[in-house]
Amino acid sequence: MSAPANRLAPGLTGRLSERAERLVAENLSSGRLSPHACRDASAIRRDPCERDRDSALRPAFVRDAEKVVHLPAYNRLAGKTQVFSFRANDDLARRGLHVQLVARVARDIGRALGLNLDLIEAIALGHDLGHTPFGHAGERFLSDVYHERTGRWFFHNVQSVRVMDELAGRNVSLQTLDGALCHNGEFELQRFETSGLAEFDTFERVVASCWERGDEAISHLRPMTLEGCVVRVSDIIAYVGKDRQDALRAGICDEGSFDDGLGGAYNAWALSAFVADVVESSVGRDHVAMSEEAFAEMRRAKRENYEKIYGAGEVNGDFSRDVAELFGKLYAHELDALAAGDESSAIFAHHVLPTQRRLAFYGRTYDWEADPDRTVVDFISSMTDDYFVATCQELFPGAASLFPHRGYFPASVRP
Repeated sequence: MSAPANRLAPGLTGRLSERAERLVAENLSSGRLSPHACRDASAIRRDPCERDRDSALRPAFVRDAEKVVHLPAYNRLAGKTQVFSFRANDDLARRGLHVQLVARVARDIGRALGLNLDLIEAIALGHDLGHTPFGHAGERFLSDVYHERTGRWFFHNVQSVRVMDELAGRNVSLQTLDGALCHNGEFELQRFETSGLAEFDTFERVVASCWERGDEAISHLRPMTLEGCVVRVSDIIAYVGKDRQDALRAGICDEGSFDDGLGGAYNAWALSAFVADVVESSVGRDHVAMSEEAFAEMRRAKRENYEKIYGAGEVNGDFSRDVAELFGKLYAHELDALAAGDESSAIFAHHVLPTQRRLAFYGRTYDWEADPDRTVVDFISSMTDDYFVATCQELFPGAASLFPHRGYFPASVRP
């Protein structure tokens, strides 16, 4: 059975030219990395300790990927919204599945380009570790409160770096941290070039500018490796069609709602067409790029998702003004709990004390008292959807009525 065709992008067939096919075959048959790939020996760590030294059994970026998947923050991604909240449908993607899909897309592209697949996997699996409950709605609500109190901005990609680098203390490489910071799926580009970053001092200044300047700084980020560039474009490829499939499952739209006429089949088309186009435009080169046709189609499809999915009344209706205000109320409550110093409160029992124990194992500390606002942000952003709801229901009378509840069995279905 032939792959579906997109009438709005007829030139994107999902096939490579003879030139690209030959170059990819040469990469695969040689078994060697591209001259533009990041070598394991190039991994830069804060602590060049013996425990994290590159070895034949566990190369540098294999270590990073393994560090990521053993973090509590990674485990919690399974309980965080990708697009749809409050729906009793186990087939809708959660953020834990999303990072795996990004890794899968990015590995396909990276293999064809002769890049370091272990670094790609580490970046992809770690890129959303700092995400809030309730997806981008939760991210916006938390950033609003944080900005009002401190003048700083919250973005999940910057928090992902903080989770790996400071809250986990796992000595993750600069290349992996940089890839997570720069994944930046809301700012698509046709051509991705590397930044030339090579040391932690500059990286720390970049991270600080993201907290202080928000979008102004984040919109200009560029990864230091081609592997990071691949993950950045793969993030969009992974969600642009998958989110459409989930919208159809959730009943937000139907198969005929989209201009390309593909309905849910768009995901299969996008995975094939965009991956082939990125490989075609990038193989043998020192940058990662898309053709004009592919870039235009990606932007169109993403824009249509915003119009018909992310901006749909039913989706936004899940987050009334009252739900947004809960973020502010919870923020204030957690600040008070910190000030009171009651170690039986959840922010201590579930966040501060476990974080201190984990860091102590690596000879590091969590200075939660130095910046209480940042500690509260660390805690709230770490919450799963269910934890946030349970906390609000315990603390605030009437909060339960603010969260939509849709059971597994509507009127038309019996258990």
